[in-house]
Amino acid sequence: MRSRSAMYHRIDPVLPVIVGFLQVFLTMGAQYWQLRNPDLGRAPLTWWGYALLLVGPLALALRRRAPVAALVVTLIATSVYLLLDFAYGPVFLSQIIVVFNAVMSGHRRTAWLSSGAFFLFVIAYATWFIPHRASLFHHTAVAAYLLLTLTVAEFYRMRRERLAERERVAREEARRQASEERLTMAQELHDVLAHNISLIHVQASTALHILDDHPEQARTALSTIKQASKDVLTEMRGVLSLLRDGAPRSPMAGMAHLSDLAERSGLRVTLEVTGQERPLPAGIDRAGYRIVQESLTNVSRHAPGSRVTVRVAYAAEEVTVTIEDDGAGTARAEAGLGSGNGIPGMRERAAALGGSLTAGPRPGGGFRVEARLPLPPSADQKEPN
Repeated sequence: MRSRSAMYHRIDPVLPVIVGFLQVFLTMGAQYWQLRNPDLGRAPLTWWGYALLLVGPLALALRRRAPVAALVVTLIATSVYLLLDFAYGPVFLSQIIVVFNAVMSGHRRTAWLSSGAFFLFVIAYATWFIPHRASLFHHTAVAAYLLLTLTVAEFYRMRRERLAERERVAREEARRQASEERLTMAQELHDVLAHNISLIHVQASTALHILDDHPEQARTALSTIKQASKDVLTEMRGVLSLLRDGAPRSPMAGMAHLSDLAERSGLRVTLEVTGQERPLPAGIDRAGYRIVQESLTNVSRHAPGSRVTVRVAYAAEEVTVTIEDDGAGTARAEAGLGSGNGIPGMRERAAALGGSLTAGPRPGGGFRVEARLPLPPSADQKEPN
């Protein structure tokens, strides 16, 4: 947009000079031949004639600031020029430009009405003010000239509006995508921080509780804290690197890293995978991982020490992720820290992908979370054309 505007500013002072030069010198050439034909009834150019030839080009300098005034002044100057019987020539060049400019600047009705008025003037002039009355062909040619100018102007106006609308839609789409990306990043940061900070909190509480009686177990808890803090920093760098263009992007969390997640959770986790494992779409891959991560975080907060089973079932049309704990752990008051957005956040993730998530207590004790995430058909499942 800046380059286009700069181009217009460069053309504005040059165009009136070019048009003025053409109208004056080409009219002088046309006059040389027309004065030798007495039947045309042309008069030689006077200072009035030269002045009228320059009115249109001078009006072009104001066509962007005052398009209607430039149009009216140019049409009046052209009409007076014809009434004074000066030689025919490119005096209509300025008129073409100001009519085109009026349409493009949004003054369509003024452009059409003024062009119609000028056409009526030409008919009257060619009928009563020249030695030989003009034919119907002459009137048709003038009408075609005006209609062609207006039609071309309307075409370019509609084309420019379509391009402007397309650019506006593209900008809105870019803003929408940027907003969705920011929401996704905020959710990623929430999940990363909630899981790892909760893990650190639980392990730190455990270490403080057993430090005096079981120092070796406290050492294990501290090692878990060290690893969790390292993991949260690594994942935060991976998410925040998306804000910088060209920054190296760390691999995002995915289902392939569930075993590492289970080992780092500080819980007794059993991972079971059924069905044929295969690469998943990025959104589903990340959502499955985050659902497991949030579920383990909830167990660490509310029932630390429980046994957890994570089942991942791959099917043709969906992948099912189930997280169950036996509820054998002892809930602690301080373990209730957190935003309380875990289950709603997981449900939103699943719903955004067209899936579903259920969560609730198990009949025999403990808690169960199950997410069903639909998969797009693979290449071998698609019907041949």
